[in-house]
Amino acid sequence: MKDTLNSKSIGLVLSGGGVRGMAHIGVLKALEAYNISPEIVSGSSVGALIGAHYANGNPVSDMLSFFKETPLFKYNFLTISKPGLVDTERYFDLFKGYFPKNSFEDLKKSLHVVATNLQKGSEEFFSKGELIMPLLASAALPPVFAPVEIKSKLYADGGIMNNFPLEPLQGKVDFIIGSNVSIIKQVEKKQIRTSLQLANRTSSLMLYAISQEKIGQCDLIFEPQELEQIGVLDKKGIEKAFQLGYDHAARKLEKWMEKKD
Repeated sequence: MKDTLNSKSIGLVLSGGGVRGMAHIGVLKALEAYNISPEIVSGSSVGALIGAHYANGNPVSDMLSFFKETPLFKYNFLTISKPGLVDTERYFDLFKGYFPKNSFEDLKKSLHVVATNLQKGSEEFFSKGELIMPLLASAALPPVFAPVEIKSKLYADGGIMNNFPLEPLQGKVDFIIGSNVSIIKQVEKKQIRTSLQLANRTSSLMLYAISQEKIGQCDLIFEPQELEQIGVLDKKGIEKAFQLGYDHAARKLEKWMEKKD
């Protein structure tokens, strides 16, 4: 079956989902173990960041280091002059260390990044030219991170309008793999006791409802249900989310390959 799949062009969709997105890295590790190498990647929010590392040829260990070493909240990045707690554009130099040429064209694989144009109220895809500012924009989750200015327009998190950006892959590849970390599962009443728990639950439901139809169009989808235990901005969950993503993908790939043989 691997030979059959490797004869096809493969696309990969990576959803948004904050720290839960570390599961995407686990999925990539599992795909690598099966010699499955997507050639076109489309990502939203944290999926855009991981997609950029993957498209750049960065190993899994470097991806994890990037998220562990990049501070979510840095005192001198706080802002009172912009809408948001943190000045997202202050992360530019940190990103430049990982993407020194700052160009979509310099990546080893084709990458599509979605961000939300706050002024137009629309989604926009970036796949050419400058790389870092669209990445920052795609991951600028309001109200924590301030919008990013690109060509005099304000952009924010891609997941606001499109948390599962399948569109750039349609008609361009033979086989689409999806990794969705904005998952939902049934919860107990005691898990919706606080305002924060309520906000997390409702936002998860909205994102999943919007993405559900596109998720169903993937030829192979990874959705580790256990990720809902991990907070979207909980950096302590990085290793756990990575391991959950890897274990889930490895099990599913093994069963999927057995069925196809």
